[in-house]
Amino acid sequence: MKKYNILSAAAFLSILFFACNNSKDFYKIAGETQGTTYHMIYEGEHPNLKKQVDSLLQVFDMSMSTYEPYSVISKVNRGNNVEVDELFTQMFNKAAEVTEHSGGAFDITVGPLINAYGFGYGKQETKIDSALIDSLLQFVGMDKVKIVNNRLVKEDDRIQLSGNAISQGQAVDFIAKFFREQGIENYMIEIGGELAVKGLKDGKKWRVGIDKPYEGNDVAGQDLQTVLAITDKAVATSGNYRKFYVKDGKKYSHSIDPRTGYPAFQNILSATIIADDCMTADAYATACMVSGLEKSKEIIQNNPDLEAYFVYSDEETGEYKVWFTDAVKKMIVKE
Repeated sequence: MKKYNILSAAAFLSILFFACNNSKDFYKIAGETQGTTYHMIYEGEHPNLKKQVDSLLQVFDMSMSTYEPYSVISKVNRGNNVEVDELFTQMFNKAAEVTEHSGGAFDITVGPLINAYGFGYGKQETKIDSALIDSLLQFVGMDKVKIVNNRLVKEDDRIQLSGNAISQGQAVDFIAKFFREQGIENYMIEIGGELAVKGLKDGKKWRVGIDKPYEGNDVAGQDLQTVLAITDKAVATSGNYRKFYVKDGKKYSHSIDPRTGYPAFQNILSATIIADDCMTADAYATACMVSGLEKSKEIIQNNPDLEAYFVYSDEETGEYKVWFTDAVKKMIVKE
């Protein structure tokens, strides 16, 4: 389940792993999942939880991975009135909430559009034009899907869901729950760039780096915008500077506006969201990339449970600037 929200996750991995070498009480595990990688650091009495983590991630994929043909979401996309599980329902309900609070900037029914642009599990269309977009928009909208008696009911069988902008954050939360059940009080969990941290590392808050969002900054961690000190929170960042393609002289971004059907090239270059859970942070990071700076400020200011750090391009000068909430200002340890 390849995710197209680009978080500068690896930017802080080098910092975290370096710090980990001096502690015998912390353990590190890493692997591959959902078409990407994961890295986790935790303190406890379990020196190797990799087998359990890999098993749980497989369980998660059988619910939420569009690359697993027999997963719940794949069955939903192939049919109608399909029985769904707890993980899918959790994702669906959160997605509906974020759709409402973002004015439709976030919408998991964007699947047909994502596939048409070649960013999803389907084949890329050979020609993107207004006629194609108009034909696909009739299958987009959270008002066209609902869960009734644990079954996903679609207004039209051709409606398809994409969890790319929320499910990796949800996977982080899924593993975090397992860690807490194991009695682990200090940990960092990162999957495909989305992360959650709890407790402390060597007596200090976890350090999270955010990459400068410009084309060519392809090695995460080589050029940081800032570093934040965070604990007991989840973090997700979305940006368009690494995931796009050029076709027929046009640049196509992976952030598709579900309201228009076209790539959302806004003045925000990267949006970092901090929330209590990673699924929420993940979804709102995408919503902000689609919404642009001013609307994103409104979204954040209307939701007291969210904090944000935006890097944007000044419309008059073209220079990079930043905007962040008051709480994030207190988290900054390096600029």
